[in-house]
Amino acid sequence: MNGSLTVLGHGSVDWGLVAIFATVYAGMFLGGLPKLRLDRTGVALLGAIAVIPLTGWSVTEAAQTVDLPTIVLLFAFMVVAAQMRLGGFFGAVTRGVGALPWSGPMLLGALIAVSAALSAVFSNDVVCLAVTPVVVALCRQRAMPPVPFLIGLACAANIGSAATLIGNPQNMLIGSMLKLHFADHLRHAAVPVVLSLVMLWVWLVHGTGRAGWAERAPPALNGHDTPPFDAWQTAKGLSVAAVLMGVFLFTDFPRELAALIGAGVLLLSRRLHSAEVMGYVDWSLLLLFMGLFVVNHAFQTTGVAAQAVAWGATQGIHLHEPGTLTLVSVLLSNLVSNVPAVMLLLPHLGPNPQEAGMLLALVSTLAGNLLLVGSIANLIVVDLAAKQGVAIDWRQHLRLAAPAALGSLGLTVGWLVLTR
Repeated sequence: MNGSLTVLGHGSVDWGLVAIFATVYAGMFLGGLPKLRLDRTGVALLGAIAVIPLTGWSVTEAAQTVDLPTIVLLFAFMVVAAQMRLGGFFGAVTRGVGALPWSGPMLLGALIAVSAALSAVFSNDVVCLAVTPVVVALCRQRAMPPVPFLIGLACAANIGSAATLIGNPQNMLIGSMLKLHFADHLRHAAVPVVLSLVMLWVWLVHGTGRAGWAERAPPALNGHDTPPFDAWQTAKGLSVAAVLMGVFLFTDFPRELAALIGAGVLLLSRRLHSAEVMGYVDWSLLLLFMGLFVVNHAFQTTGVAAQAVAWGATQGIHLHEPGTLTLVSVLLSNLVSNVPAVMLLLPHLGPNPQEAGMLLALVSTLAGNLLLVGSIANLIVVDLAAKQGVAIDWRQHLRLAAPAALGSLGLTVGWLVLTR
């Protein structure tokens, strides 16, 4: 293999890496590769395997391109979220909201607030997985239209997750690689997140022309299967989550180490088998991250990305400027999804990467509400709803969610510019 690399020459290797990079990101856009039974994770993993011989790296050298603190933090919070799901916490909270003697619009507001708050701590994807079936069942019980509630759930989960550096995978990545301070991010993000949630509720209730509100819940097809509420397991998970939040907010102790210790405490259980908890860990997402780290690092060695950024600067296009970064982040997040988009943009944030990184964390997350494919949380809600007999297509999502997404993006950029 080394001989082959010498014959090919440096330029040929560079173009090979560019071709692999382009193929991998085409897979991110398409959700896989045509005529092959590969999802995004499979594409990223095969891309990582392919670049190793082209770069001449050893497996150890390839592994060193992976940002281990990000992977550890993501894994640890998957364990914390698994504890809360197995304890029946998310279902119990949702049923508590549904039991309130309020009108449909007021219940929607409560669901938006609760979903956002939970997502800021336990991640948007986890909340959508646990809450969607319960929301559909509650809409049936109270004869309320499910579509505004489900779109409200997905959008609120995305918006709420933007508030913290643990609310979603891309924020964990940004916070870990740029060493952002947890409390600083929360302080800057809190106002635009809260205003965006209010805007979402106002739009869904008053600005949609009652689109979807005239519908009625369909007849029950499948029962929702959520774990029963377990007060002890819930209290255990909430205690660990509260301690971790305190550590993140008030100390400089490494977040990934604190989260890993918390996950270890939760795995010490006489009632929940560790294999059951590990079954809720999204190993596919962890592999996606690792594959993209390897592919992106190999692509950086070609110099193509740096040359493109330098050329853009000669044309007056600077990624560190709020308007440019917002536009590029929104476009990329809805083309290849927000995690790959963030990985592409992180090395090119200019002279003040911490400030640009905070904007990137907010914008890449809020952009997920624009299109149905813009966020995994959206797809989770739509897929689970379909299994319960509630169909939501991309047109419905665009009509109900996109105006709120654009409004929240404009509001966020304006707020951050005013408070610089």
